[in-house]
Amino acid sequence: MELISYINTDSQTLDATFAALADPTRRAILARLASGEASVNELAAPFEMSQPAISKHLKVLERAGLISRGLDAQRRPRKLKAAPLAEANKWLENYRQFWEAAYQQLDSLLAEMKMNKPKKTSKKRKPARKKPKR
Repeated sequence: MELISYINTDSQTLDATFAALADPTRRAILARLASGEASVNELAAPFEMSQPAISKHLKVLERAGLISRGLDAQRRPRKLKAAPLAEANKWLENYRQFWEAAYQQLDSLLAEMKMNKPKKTSKKRKPARKKPKR
């Protein structure tokens, strides 16, 4: 992982993205919006919480740049904006590459250990001890 790629990343955007993704309700809202735009009422339907509570979640997602608000007559549908997610994915990609390399090293070590493993030899059993007579 290169330090330069982290320095070039807009840290505030990345922080806001991960903070927004930290909540399961917000992740569920994003998953719903991945299939198309939706109104606040449509987004609130699967949750047992008030509309003001859902609106607070939507504001967090908007501030993070993960969703946008449209205007359609009386409706204000929300839409998914994928750019911040792409930036987070790019940042995480460095760690995926790190772990892949670590797993490849582990696979190589295990393969080497299997090849160098001595063959099992049958151990001779010791005869059972006789119990002393009483």
